[in-house]
Amino acid sequence: MTTATASLAARTVFRIGYGALQLERLHDRRGDAVALLRRAVELGVDHVDTAEFYGFGFANDVIREALRPEDDVLVVTKVGADPDPGGHLPLRLAQRPEQLRASVEDNLRSLSIDRLAVVNLRRLDTGPGLRPEGDQVVDLDDQLAVMTALRDEGKIGAIGLSSVTLDGLRRALPAGVVCVQNAYSLVSRDDEDMLQLCEAEGIAWVPFFPLGGAFPGLPKAADEPAVHAVAVSLGVTPSQVGLAWLLHRAPNVLLIPGTADAAHLEANMAAGAITFDAATLATLDAIESRSNEVPIG
Repeated sequence: MTTATASLAARTVFRIGYGALQLERLHDRRGDAVALLRRAVELGVDHVDTAEFYGFGFANDVIREALRPEDDVLVVTKVGADPDPGGHLPLRLAQRPEQLRASVEDNLRSLSIDRLAVVNLRRLDTGPGLRPEGDQVVDLDDQLAVMTALRDEGKIGAIGLSSVTLDGLRRALPAGVVCVQNAYSLVSRDDEDMLQLCEAEGIAWVPFFPLGGAFPGLPKAADEPAVHAVAVSLGVTPSQVGLAWLLHRAPNVLLIPGTADAAHLEANMAAGAITFDAATLATLDAIESRSNEVPIG
């Protein structure tokens, strides 16, 4: 059995939140995007994950319009990349201290608030995706110095880390880290030691790619026969099994599944009510963990 809530930045939040990346799919249907976020709040979401580079600011615009002070939703944003509408990718790296500060200011402006509750420093040390080059190779200590300064100034409330190594997390602990976002799922569990360290330190573990990789060639939980068998036996979907497994993995796990569809949103939230008996959990735990690095070539 899992508990329904966990701690994040000295707040107690429902363990299933909402990741705002998929809101950009509703870019031409702004009213639907706002309605979807309102529905998430109705379903109990009190933790939303966003970034200025999600939809070139569209996600933050929707959050600003949809969320009300009385909703008391904890909005977590991230820095380390900025929107790049004309680029090969829709974002460009922004790892230098002055860029991190500018990104914080951009998020404050687009969300129309005076203080960001939690800001994740998106490193590029591990997991699928880009790696820094040239002047974007920045020492973690230099980044933590500006993040700590921003916290001291009251512009951010708490610091998180994303795509960080175990050594990097250990180095950052004295700065006061409240959450870690790394790629982690039933089928890709490379960061087991880091999850255990976070649990011991009272740090929330907020996995991205919670159902496996979004890139071609990466393992996906829904492709596993054992996951399908469990889903059939419980009358749920394979995706719900993958999310529920994460909630059973450790009490400090928080989920931020994203969707642009209200029915899918409801299914994601319902995963919190799924329970596994010991035999089922052992079957899922026995699934092989594979790398989530993007295949080359």
